[in-house]
Amino acid sequence: MQTLHVSSPDDYAAAVAAHPRLLVDYHKDNCPGCTMLDMSLKKFAAEPGADGVVLLKVKLEQVGEEFFRGLGLRQTPTLAVFRDGAEVARLPGFQSPAQVAQAVGAHL
Repeated sequence: MQTLHVSSPDDYAAAVAAHPRLLVDYHKDNCPGCTMLDMSLKKFAAEPGADGVVLLKVKLEQVGEEFFRGLGLRQTPTLAVFRDGAEVARLPGFQSPAQVAQAVGAHL
C-alpha cells in the first residue's frame, strides 16, 4: 500500500481524483485514537487486501480546521474509503486491522 501525505486542500483534491482505490486517514497530533489507527493501517498494509490501495494521510494541523469542517468531519481519527473519486464509506474513530480490511473488501 502506497502512502501519500497532503499539505493543502488542493493536494487533497488532486489525490482523490488521481487514485481510484483510496483510503483517507483524517488525523491530528496528540490524538491517541489516531496513533492507534496508524498502527492498524500499518498492519493492514502488510495484508494482500492492501495491494493497489493508496493511503492518503490528511493532518488537521496542515490543512486547517475549516477544511475538516467543510468535509463534515466531527472527530479524529476518521477513515474514509474512496472509489473512483467518490466517498463510499466513512468510519469514525479507531478501526482495527480487521475492520479496515472489511471496509476495503466491501467497498474497493
